[in-house]
Amino acid sequence: MTYQEVLKNARTCMGEYCKACPVCNGKACSSQMPGPGAKGSGTVAIRNYDKWQELCVNMDTICENQSVDTTLNLFGQTFRLPIFAAPIGAMKLHYGDKYDDLEYNDILVPACVDAGIAAFTGDGTNPAVMVAATEAVKKQGGKGIPTVKPWDINTLKEKLAMIKASGSFAVAMDIDAAGLPFLKNLTPPAGSKTVEELKEVVKEAEVPFIVKGIMTVKGALKAKEAGAAAIVVSNHGGRVLDQCPATAEVLEEIADAVGGTMKIFVDGGIRSGVDVFKALALGADAVLIGRPYVTAVYGGAAEGVAAYTDKLAAELEDAMAMCGAHSLEEISRDMVR
Repeated sequence: MTYQEVLKNARTCMGEYCKACPVCNGKACSSQMPGPGAKGSGTVAIRNYDKWQELCVNMDTICENQSVDTTLNLFGQTFRLPIFAAPIGAMKLHYGDKYDDLEYNDILVPACVDAGIAAFTGDGTNPAVMVAATEAVKKQGGKGIPTVKPWDINTLKEKLAMIKASGSFAVAMDIDAAGLPFLKNLTPPAGSKTVEELKEVVKEAEVPFIVKGIMTVKGALKAKEAGAAAIVVSNHGGRVLDQCPATAEVLEEIADAVGGTMKIFVDGGIRSGVDVFKALALGADAVLIGRPYVTAVYGGAAEGVAAYTDKLAAELEDAMAMCGAHSLEEISRDMVR
């Protein structure tokens, strides 16, 4: 199955909001929520994509002619690529009736492992979502990253207990989900966390903890102070705050501040292997890609995930070879402009 066939098939079974566009750039869905669009004016998702396209790569083939190695070593695990599927939830609400969250994770998690990468799984108000997500990760020997919402500490302890039982090699919290409507006005309250509150959660996790939703140097330093092993530079795909910058615009300064002291992921509008290359050149260790993996699952299930991942791999390998980087470690800041 080719990626074009995946897209064509996805258009027959997606819901009313996602159009399975040839390029997932946020324009066709714009401010549609529910749906994959962004909050308010809908411009943040578009800005995320556009800012990666404004960056150029610097070609240099006066170098040793050798094969390219895209292998990533992270938290004791080895991956074929520095790419992860981002956590996505509320599938039926946003993407149509074909899959619910449980069915989606049951396809995505093993398909990512087979493709040589790993998936972040989502969370929601339905407790069954985390139960099924951690079971899917457990079946794959812990090769997945369950992602919790910023619930109250007691709820978090319950969910972290399930995550620990899954044997997952890391755990994440999309702390920027504090801006999602369904987290507001809950009892007990969910939402933003202080550094001290986050420290308690990190300690409870007992595995490398990833804080997703960092958009400033200040935020990165607070996550580091709390003991996070990694951060994801992310604005939640533009879904939690209108009029904020693109991730490509803030990645470099955040990497300069905390790079080398913690792992740095980035998401938001990354759609090709060339985009992945640009992100690594700006200081990321790996990237997360969300919406296109939804399209891949809806359009081809496990085969769709393989097709899209292979496409990304080929594009990344080509960019690295043409810019003179033969390993991820050799990708440097001067390879983009």
